[in-house]
Amino acid sequence: MATAPRRRSLRLGMLLLTQLLLLLHPFFTAATPSITTKAVPRLPGFSGSLPFSLETGYVELDDGVRLFYYFIQSESDPKEDPVLLWLTGGPGCSALSGLVYEVGPFYFDFHGYTGTGLPTLLYKPTSWTQVSNVIFVDAPAGTGFSYDSTPNTTVPSDTVVIQQLHIFLQTWFDEHPQFLPNPFYVAGDSYSGVIIPPLAMKIAKGIEYGDERLINLKGVIAGNPLTDAATDINSRVPYLHGMGIIPNELFEAAREGCGGQYRRPSNANCANSLQAIKECTKDLNDVHILETRCPEYPSITIQKEPVLQDHGRKKLLESAVWSICRNGTYFLSELWTNDETVRESLGIHKETVPSWLRCDFDIPYKMEISSAVDDHLALITKGYRAMIYSGDHDAKIPYVGTQAWIRQLNLPITDDWRPWYVDGQVVGYTRTYSNNLTYATVKGAGHTAPEYMPKECLAMVDRWLSGEPL
Repeated sequence: MATAPRRRSLRLGMLLLTQLLLLLHPFFTAATPSITTKAVPRLPGFSGSLPFSLETGYVELDDGVRLFYYFIQSESDPKEDPVLLWLTGGPGCSALSGLVYEVGPFYFDFHGYTGTGLPTLLYKPTSWTQVSNVIFVDAPAGTGFSYDSTPNTTVPSDTVVIQQLHIFLQTWFDEHPQFLPNPFYVAGDSYSGVIIPPLAMKIAKGIEYGDERLINLKGVIAGNPLTDAATDINSRVPYLHGMGIIPNELFEAAREGCGGQYRRPSNANCANSLQAIKECTKDLNDVHILETRCPEYPSITIQKEPVLQDHGRKKLLESAVWSICRNGTYFLSELWTNDETVRESLGIHKETVPSWLRCDFDIPYKMEISSAVDDHLALITKGYRAMIYSGDHDAKIPYVGTQAWIRQLNLPITDDWRPWYVDGQVVGYTRTYSNNLTYATVKGAGHTAPEYMPKECLAMVDRWLSGEPL
């Protein structure tokens, strides 16, 4: 029989244990991630039934974040074709931007829009869904239709987004186990270049540790990607010089004064040279150096019909749509997504996103990852494939920097620099490295390449996914 002191000690221990369990109770009882899905056979603005399978939904994370997604099945063989997770850049640019303007199967009829009502949606036969299943996800929360039901709790950051996307994928595949055997690729462009490699590494490590889902990860696809901030940003000056936009004298002065480091001026000579370059290029369209530079979206957007009553505003909008100015047409996506019938068709939670923006660059966000080069190297060392491509008229993330960080990997070249073709014409240049790394330029494309050269980019990804040389 226990003595009195021992009984008191046991009671005290039980009391402490009870208090500890009460403290930990919220962590043990937190809601597990969940998913809601909706089949979308029709969309406002599109004539008739959609000629492809569209699903939308939310993955609700246990911290109150709801990540919204669009899932489009392959138009060829969804049971066998790869599954791509497509991440749009920003941070803060909606997945719909990647879907409509880059690699998805429909687009807005810009030139047919008259200035009233919803824009018309048209089918795009050069979509990447011709050869793959694609999940387009709005991330981080505050982007597109994704939101946080408990605001001001966690500021999104690179590492937070990677963790959330990992949970998103696990939850999504739990709901769609039929796609687990399909080859899986983490894909995207622009700022997502710093998210793609570490997210893929997180999945790869999960596979090594025996994750029961066993996602069939095969590799990554990154277009016009921010990958190593220092290298990518420093490459802008030599790119502008190489394209004949700044003269030799100015380039040499900047190179000598800045020592090749152009991100922050280190002395007066460097600062003066960079200021001169800024003045020289201030009216240049940096996302495509050959295209017209227009008032930046969303400065010409319209969110409510009464705005159209303003004659001067309406004239500006119509001139933007009918011009050759590409970004002057982006406001159509905002017109469409802020329409109640569209939101109802997509299954958007009511009163969660008062005003949808294609890109919201004002969302709170911590940029923590300065370089994803090591993650690229770790992935390909483990045997995963990688496709990196650049639009060669992109001055925002120039091919000069992309090629520079690829050289840092110190990989042997297995297929040297050569042109690649579509319909017998040179549409870019490519090089293949050991460990299944392919790099390609897309001739005439900007930031990002599929928006400018959809046919060529479809051919590129189709060949690469099939294991064929470009």
